[in-house]
Amino acid sequence: MSRVYNFSAGPAVLPEEVLREAADEMMDYRGTGMSVMEMSHRSKAYDEIIKDAEKDLRELMNIPDNYKVLFLQGGASQFFAEVPMNMMKNKKAAYIITGQWAKKAWQEAKMYGEAIDVASSADKTFSYIPDCSDLAIPEDADYVYICENNTIYGTKFWELPNTKGKDLVADVSSCFLSEPVDVSKYAVIYGGVQKNVGPAGVVIAIIREDLITDDVLPGTPTMLKWKTQADNDSLYNTPPCYGIYICGKVFKWIKKMGGLEAMKAHNEKKAKILYDFLDSSKLFKGTVEAKDRSLMNVPFVTGNEELDAKFVKEAKAAGFENLKGHRSVGGMRASIYNAMPIEGVQALVDFMKKFEEENA
Repeated sequence: MSRVYNFSAGPAVLPEEVLREAADEMMDYRGTGMSVMEMSHRSKAYDEIIKDAEKDLRELMNIPDNYKVLFLQGGASQFFAEVPMNMMKNKKAAYIITGQWAKKAWQEAKMYGEAIDVASSADKTFSYIPDCSDLAIPEDADYVYICENNTIYGTKFWELPNTKGKDLVADVSSCFLSEPVDVSKYAVIYGGVQKNVGPAGVVIAIIREDLITDDVLPGTPTMLKWKTQADNDSLYNTPPCYGIYICGKVFKWIKKMGGLEAMKAHNEKKAKILYDFLDSSKLFKGTVEAKDRSLMNVPFVTGNEELDAKFVKEAKAAGFENLKGHRSVGGMRASIYNAMPIEGVQALVDFMKKFEEENA
């Protein structure tokens, strides 16, 4: 069977080159006589894999020396608790609510201290990013938290909030490595890798070193202290070894493709094809305010639920998988991460044009 065009929001499409390489090494990784899946995380071969992955990520993102890179498990959702556990010294933090994941992080933080909703776009079903140029951030807030790209609603912070000098924490799960980023503007950048970087089960965290201390909230489990993980170079316990190995391959693939500048150009080109069609279509329409549109996740609707369902069904039959929108919003959503080729987006638009002619 030939491969489909997979528009899933995550776990998502990975570069074919990476999958082939992993398949070639499945039974025997570089003469070790075993698969990376079977390898001790304390072995010399695995030590090289994880160190190489970190080195490539640091080069790609130009990560300053005073930031630690951690490869952890638990996904982004575990970080909803890890952030307050490790950072809420004053038991107060500001949250900007731009979708379901920011909302979940905010609700989790309330278990540990005062989590203040300083801005929200819930009034219009999270279809825009609120103005964050002059927020009422408490003087004693420990940090300001955002979900930078909203997978479900298809919005993106194109300008970071004015944090009034407070540390910025960003969940970048669905825009990770999709464009260049100035790491020094953040205190913590973290993301689940299952959208742009690798298979589910790994979360990558880039944390400024001064935040990695023993001064954490009482009751913080040893495993969830950033210091535990940083002191042990992400090897305190058995990490998600195979997932990290695939991430390392994806980093090399991005470098080969020309780095993050090239990725951004590639992603802008793809998104333009789809957004231009949505803006000209009489049947389909995008749901996000144009200035806040994500390059990664593109939600759209026909305005008729039955027609939406028909479209998803016919698209699937034509080889376009996972176009159904998130259950909380309905409609459709095309996730067009780094590994989605331009041909895939063009083929989708061609199919949408045909569907529109047949159902106008």
